[in-house]
This record gives sequence, structure tokens and C-alpha cells, in this order.
Amino acid sequence: MGTKRAPRSPRQKYGEELRLRRVAAGLTQEALSEMVVCSPTLISHYEAGRRLPGPDDAHRIDLALKSDGFFVRWLEDLESKYANYFAAVAELERQAVRIQQFALSLVPGLLQTPDYARALFQAYRPNHCQEEIDEEVVIRTERACVLDGPLRPVLWTLLDEAVLRRRVGGPRVMADQLNKIAHMAESGRLRLHVLPFGAGAHSLQQSLLTLLSFADSAPVAYVEGFQTGNLMDDPAMVTASRTAYDLALSDALSHQQSLALVRAAAEEHEHGQQ
Repeated sequence: MGTKRAPRSPRQKYGEELRLRRVAAGLTQEALSEMVVCSPTLISHYEAGRRLPGPDDAHRIDLALKSDGFFVRWLEDLESKYANYFAAVAELERQAVRIQQFALSLVPGLLQTPDYARALFQAYRPNHCQEEIDEEVVIRTERACVLDGPLRPVLWTLLDEAVLRRRVGGPRVMADQLNKIAHMAESGRLRLHVLPFGAGAHSLQQSLLTLLSFADSAPVAYVEGFQTGNLMDDPAMVTASRTAYDLALSDALSHQQSLALVRAAAEEHEHGQQ
């Protein structure tokens, strides 16, 4: 008997339909990308179901393939539970074979405890509704499922020391959060490095950065700021981002030294020290 094919997600079906119609139109990915005004790599991600086009790109795809608004209409049914600027990244995390993340001031979302995430959401929303906060916390913590299972990605986590020192949610919440990171590092679930204050200026001190690598596709880079994010697939930009990550990593403490620092910081928070 043949191997059963894994169920396709709605995004994968969208991408497969795009590929079939492109081929039927006699267009290469490069040719379609020129008509859509994007990179061939982006078309590849669309067809693999890793990313969805925005409304403007979907409209240009319909024009290029003469599909009479088909891809725009279907796109409306695939709205994500994540913010628009992050939705594509959440999908790419599920496909990545390696995730390299750097955080400047806050614990990366994939590693956050529910209490840490809740404290962040409450800080962002001064007139928050508890039900909405609870829903946001569930969405945030459910993302961590990509780190479980036999096909989980290799995870590198580089933290500025400020992440360890900023007391989010109070001493107990912060201690639990840092102990979780330390436990994951000790158990081999992530490779941990900390950029200490003593390192001074470094190549990533302006931004959060995530690098995503795939088994059968070009890598991408993602940077994020307040209520905005930029997912980059241009090879030059991805290479520049990887170089900056490597430079910062070269200034960081070793895995064991970083683990010891995270444990010590957790203990300081637990005892009310700073």
C-alpha cells in the first residue's frame, strides 16, 4: 500500500490551485512574479502554502491569470487569527526546519509562559477586557506547539540581557518565565545564548529578528516593531540579516554561561532582587 498523503491545509489548497492555474497559463514562477511585482521566491511560498498574498497581490494574480477575482474572493475566507503583519510568520514557523530568534527586550512569543504573555497584553491594553486577554494568551501560547513532536525545528534563541532584567508581571512571573527557558535549554529543546550588557554595542541592538530556514525553499527574515512587522525574502536582505545575527552571536556568552546567567536572574527575581 502507498503512503497516505497528509491532509492539506486551506492555505496549501490555495497554493496548489495557484500553481495549477499558473502552469495552465503557461507561466513560470519568474514570469508570474514580474506580473505581480514581487519576487519569484514569494510566488514559491504562495504555491507551497507557506504564505498568503495580500489583497493587492491577489488582485494582480487574478489579472495575470485571468481568474476573474477568484483568488481575491478565496483569500477573504482564509483570514488569520494573528495580526496581519504576523500571520505569514506564524504559518512559516510551522514549516521551518530551523528558527533563529533574537529578542531585544521581551521574551520571544514562542517561549512565553501564559502569565508572562498575559502581563504583556495587559500592558498593551489599558482598557482591556479580560475575555479578550484570555483569548490572546491562548493564541500566543498555542504557537509553541511547533516546538513539539518529532519534526520540531532546531531552535536558536539569542537574548539581550535586558530580556532577563525587565520584570514583566512581577517577580514570580518573571522567575517562572526564566526557569522555563533554562529548562528548555537544559533539556536540549533550544540552543541558548545571552548578549550581556558588558558586550556593549552589538549588531542587533535596534530590532527583534527571526530567521526561518526551510528544507525545500529559500530562507526568510522577519523584524518587528510596534504594531508592525516586515517579512523579507529578498536574498540580499536575508543575507544581511543573517550576517547581523552571526555578528551578535559572536559577542554572546556560551550556551553554558548563558544558562547559568538565566538561572541566576531567575533566582534574583524569585527573591525580589534586581
